[in-house]
Amino acid sequence: MELTDLRVFLKIAEEGNITRAAEQLGYVQSNVTARVKKLENELGVPLFNRHSNGVTLTEKGRMFLDYACTIINLSEEAVRTVQEQPYPSGSLAIGVVDTVHCGHFIQSLSDYQTKYPDVTLSLLTGSSSELITQVLNYQLDGAFVTGTIPPKLVADYIEEDEVMLLTKSKEQPFPDLAVTKWAVAPTGCPFRSALEAWLLSEGIPLTNMIEVSSLETQLSIVRSGLAAALLPSSVLSGEYANLGSYSIPEAFRHTSTSLVRRNDRFRNKAFSAFAELVKVNFEMKGRS
Repeated sequence: MELTDLRVFLKIAEEGNITRAAEQLGYVQSNVTARVKKLENELGVPLFNRHSNGVTLTEKGRMFLDYACTIINLSEEAVRTVQEQPYPSGSLAIGVVDTVHCGHFIQSLSDYQTKYPDVTLSLLTGSSSELITQVLNYQLDGAFVTGTIPPKLVADYIEEDEVMLLTKSKEQPFPDLAVTKWAVAPTGCPFRSALEAWLLSEGIPLTNMIEVSSLETQLSIVRSGLAAALLPSSVLSGEYANLGSYSIPEAFRHTSTSLVRRNDRFRNKAFSAFAELVKVNFEMKGRS
């Protein structure tokens, strides 16, 4: 069993198509097909179901997928471990959930790049569930996410925040929940889930809503008076500082943003330095 065979297997599983996998890998299709057959013969089981429009993993293939990922990632970790410089360097990929909306985070990035110019920093935004998957799949070194984190991840920093009901202005009274229109993120967002649970406890279904994927758009909709929203109090800064904000029931009021990473034996110096700087900057923010 060779690492190249495992990489081929993983790419086919990702693409669901041998031809596309071969194109992505830069191999001829016959080579990819031969490697898959060789791997299946070594294992003694079929890994893919073949269809006219592609392939899907068999039950045994799904079982083998986790092991193949682990083996490939461990081999790459071994290379990173022996090649790492004694100071933060190389690449660092960080994911950021849209609700991390504050100047302190941007300041942390600026401070980090100034202090560690040998690190190539890349940022990717997305929902918490998307970013968690990408961290687990080794596509990101770490990510800022909201809500509960799975046991395979650990948090190097956690910031607590209060979830609040936001409206156009502070002069407005607490809205009538039964007739309020809501600006919400797509399904999977913890703030949308909190809103649904709160309204359900009041016997109100979440149907009167505008679904948007951008935090900036959500806040703009609230500021226009078109809808209300349930979001963390940390967004009440800058041009949105004067939005109306109201406390909600205790059961739905608390959230946290965590800087998470995989619970690996190897921690690269670039990420460790980033996590430490974020912790210092955010703690200074809390004291100011």
